[in-house]
Amino acid sequence: MKTAKKIRMFTIIIIIFTLLYLFFAAKPLSKEYQFNPVWNINTSYPVVKNSNLQEKPVHFHLGQTIGYFDSEGTVTHYKTFPSKVSISDFYYATYDTNASNIPFYFPDGKEAGIISASGYPYFVEDLIYVMLPGGSSFAKCDEKGNIMWQYEGIIPITAFSAKKDFTAIGLSDGTIKVFDNVTGETQITFSPGGSDYPVILGLDISEDGEYIASISGHNQQRFVLSHKEGAGQKIIYHTFLDTDSPYRTLIHFCDDKKRVFYNFENNLGIYDLNNQKNTFIKLQSKVISMEESDYFIYLLGKDKQEYTVSLIENTNTLGGSFSFNADTAFIHSVDNNLYIGKDNTISCLSISK
Repeated sequence: MKTAKKIRMFTIIIIIFTLLYLFFAAKPLSKEYQFNPVWNINTSYPVVKNSNLQEKPVHFHLGQTIGYFDSEGTVTHYKTFPSKVSISDFYYATYDTNASNIPFYFPDGKEAGIISASGYPYFVEDLIYVMLPGGSSFAKCDEKGNIMWQYEGIIPITAFSAKKDFTAIGLSDGTIKVFDNVTGETQITFSPGGSDYPVILGLDISEDGEYIASISGHNQQRFVLSHKEGAGQKIIYHTFLDTDSPYRTLIHFCDDKKRVFYNFENNLGIYDLNNQKNTFIKLQSKVISMEESDYFIYLLGKDKQEYTVSLIENTNTLGGSFSFNADTAFIHSVDNNLYIGKDNTISCLSISK
């Protein structure tokens, strides 16, 4: 009888302990974010009209069509082109393989100027460059297309990063150079090293020019983060990668300069400059585009004809993703709106949990 009472008492204690544990220790599972459609427009034969909004239009490039649209889904400019194009939210230019004296235009189609150098125009927001023939030189132009300064090299340029005050290039011999955007003077010459074949495959420079992040090398490929120390660079973090990809890759400093993102194979690396920790997230495909909003980093990955859009939270976790098949695609993030282009459509999505 006493044994039965002890068993009942023991059972009650276990049940009470279990309930208390579940109440105090258990945490609800976080819900994935939902991508909710706001509007959708067809770019095959769009109705083009002036925007009623006082905002800068957003550019798009899908196949052999380019143009601009606003946050309400109004297409404000539309153009087809036969050969090549460079476009940003500020300028666009169409050109062919024998490009010289290339006119370039504002988003409304009005001519902005003529690029005097022979080569391929390249716009990074309102910055104007020309990649010169041979692949080892480039020119920085002013707002009218006139050459401000020019870098002439003999080693192929394999990576490029442009910010308001600085331009950084990576070379096939493993060298990184940083230039002042006004004078063209070389501010930094730096070689991360550490590999048998030290080619620079990915590169970004922080907005203030204090940090440089790169992926370089074959046979012990690695990610390197360095900080400006006087006239040189000091490596403050590096890690060897599990893969040895021969392809160019994306690196992105967040606007708040707290994190740097880098992509290798089907992985996303995130280095937090505040707590000096490195995080890896497994992805479905190679990242071809990164966009930043106030709350998220958006990634566009591609594997053959399958594109994947992923959302990275400020906690460095994957908040959600979805995939679709297309021949061409893009993503843009403006004022916390996410725009996705797919073949001949553009969609605006809102994010909710």
